[in-house]
Amino acid sequence: MLERTSTTARYTRGFAAAVVAVATLVLAANVGPAKASGERPAGQVDRVRQVTGHPSQ
Repeated sequence: MLERTSTTARYTRGFAAAVVAVATLVLAANVGPAKASGERPAGQVDRVRQVTGHPSQ
């Protein structure tokens, strides 16, 4: 039959898990977005055209 673990051991494991979780979140937050490998050629630049009024006008 399994023996009960002590309260100290359970709290210690829980605290260690919390420390690992916080460290993982901090490291993930500091990674940041990946940088582009290079500049896009001028032909591939996205352009936005603003349309005002009704299309039939």
